Amino acid sequence: MSFVPLLVDVGSTLEEATGFLQYLLVFVFAAIPVIEILVVIPVAIGLGLDPVLAGVVAFAGNVLSVYALVLFYQQIANWLRRRRGEKSGRSDRYARARRLWDRYGLPGLALGGPVLAGVHVAALVALLAGSRSRTVAVWMTAGILVWTVVLVAASVYGVSVLGIA
Repeated sequence: MSFVPLLVDVGSTLEEATGFLQYLLVFVFAAIPVIEILVVIPVAIGLGLDPVLAGVVAFAGNVLSVYALVLFYQQIANWLRRRRGEKSGRSDRYARARRLWDRYGLPGLALGGPVLAGVHVAALVALLAGSRSRTVAVWMTAGILVWTVVLVAASVYGVSVLGIA
C-alpha cells in the first residue's frame, strides 16, 4: 500500500466535508495507525482548518487510540496469565534489564516512535518489552503531544510561507 493515495484520500475526504464533520474526520484519521497525526495535521491545516483546534482534535484521536491499544493489550495479557498460571521468581538480571528499559528505552521510543514506525507500533513494542501499561500510556502521550505541537507549528509556518489557505 502506498502512502500517496492515503494522503490524497485524507485530503479529499477532509476537503469534501464541512464544519464539525471535518474535525470529526481529523479525530478519526488521527486514530488510524497508518495515517496518524503525521498526515492529518499538515493536511488539515493546509486545507484551512483552525490549527489549534485541528491539533487538539488530532491529539485526542491519536492518544485515545493508543489508550485503547494499551487497554486491549493488558486485557489479553491478563487473560493469558490466568490461563497459563502466574510464573513467579524472575531473575535479578531480568529486573535490572527491566529497570534500564523503563528508565531510558521507553522515553526514546515514545519520542522517536511516531516518526520512525508510528505511535501504535511504538506502544506495542514497549508493551511487548514488558513496560507497565500506565508508563507506556504516559510516555506515548508525551511523545504525541511533542509531535502534535511540532507538526502544528511547522504546518502553520509552511502554510504561511507558501501562502496557502
